[in-house]
Amino acid sequence: MTPIFAVVGHPNKGKSSIVATLAQDDSVAISAESGTTRKNQSLDVQVGNSHYTLVDTPGFQRPTRALNWLQDHANTAEKRQDAVQQFVVDADCAKQFPDEVELLTPIINGAAILYVVDGSRPYGPEYEAEMEILRWTGQASMALINPIENQDHIQSWQQALDQYFKVVRVFNAMQVDFDKQHSVLEAFSIIKQEWHTAITELIDAYQNIRTEQRNESLTLLVELLTTLCTYQASQKVLSKSQAQALQAVLEPQFFADMKMIESSAHDSLKKIYRYHNLRSEMYDLPLDEDLFNTEKWIVWGLNRKQLTVAASMAGAAAGAAIDLGLAGSSLMLGAVGGGVIAGGSAWFGANQIAEFKVKGLPIGGFEARQGPIKNRNFPYVVLGRYLFLENALRNRTHARRDSIQISEGDLTDRIAQLTSSQQGELHRSLERLRHQKSAEDLSAVLEPLLGQ
Repeated sequence: MTPIFAVVGHPNKGKSSIVATLAQDDSVAISAESGTTRKNQSLDVQVGNSHYTLVDTPGFQRPTRALNWLQDHANTAEKRQDAVQQFVVDADCAKQFPDEVELLTPIINGAAILYVVDGSRPYGPEYEAEMEILRWTGQASMALINPIENQDHIQSWQQALDQYFKVVRVFNAMQVDFDKQHSVLEAFSIIKQEWHTAITELIDAYQNIRTEQRNESLTLLVELLTTLCTYQASQKVLSKSQAQALQAVLEPQFFADMKMIESSAHDSLKKIYRYHNLRSEMYDLPLDEDLFNTEKWIVWGLNRKQLTVAASMAGAAAGAAIDLGLAGSSLMLGAVGGGVIAGGSAWFGANQIAEFKVKGLPIGGFEARQGPIKNRNFPYVVLGRYLFLENALRNRTHARRDSIQISEGDLTDRIAQLTSSQQGELHRSLERLRHQKSAEDLSAVLEPLLGQ
């Protein structure tokens, strides 16, 4: 049996946002204008081998008049459900109450009710007509208090809704976490017993997908770091002068290719977390499209002191007068700030990222080569940008349409939470990649940096 949920309520109370969040689908249309949804929109949500259906319905428009009609056609409780069925198929009702007929149709056909209200707006008796109509249907139901702007009126809504619904939950479609989303399904497994097995399988499937998403994200990160740290652009020619002249061509090609590789990985990451319409422009995602905009590296990578500590832990700074215990000090814990770096772009500059070389070939001729990466901070920048995006996507609901805010020093905070042994393994692995050497068990090294 496939669970079907009709999301109903007053216009512009967040019904479509609830649908987008529960379905994990950012293609669901959301608008601040009332009446965005005028016809029922069914969305079949596939979760592994399980699935369920969400029906985004129009809002109530004439609930008081519709309730009056129902009361005229049912004078006792046992006749109420039949009256609602008659209301749905009545031709005159379809003309007088098109929205009410539309939203009640899937409910009469067996859909459970998710009644949505805005907890930031005052409760009023005008809502009682629509709640009473829903009660007349006799279907399993739950109320969701969606505090769109604030939580000022949640308590009064709770008191009123408790009189009409067995289960009432506060459910902020823009901020609700993964577990809270599943609690809605779990509640229906109790109040609608015939769905218990199907919903239990759904929740298990969601948990499995969450694990798969994390594993796929980790695999993608390993591939991205390895590719970017080993990539080079090259061209074979006959003479040394021809090879030297190729720098003007290979250098921009190298940087363009590197940017494209990262961008492609980020697009793949969005798909892993079921985001298909999330654009990457600056006003949507604060990831500068230019991977080599070194002025922004202070946000994503490590500062100069942190790099020195990292180099020491990786064994790359022989004789450096640094105590390894500094790895757990404020050097690793401190937020990254623009004033920390002496010399600014000189330390992070693109001219230090990759070298241009000309090499003679044993069989004759020359090879011009741009890359691979030399800059010590570069792998950390790539890592920081990826982890930021992964964390944002994993913790973002699919109802949100606002921009993601930069959290400076995110990478350094994550590294600081690792054990000294884990930090050392991380720094050694990234240093090996930078030197074109294989980093064994890179997945295991990076895995603690991903969120749960």
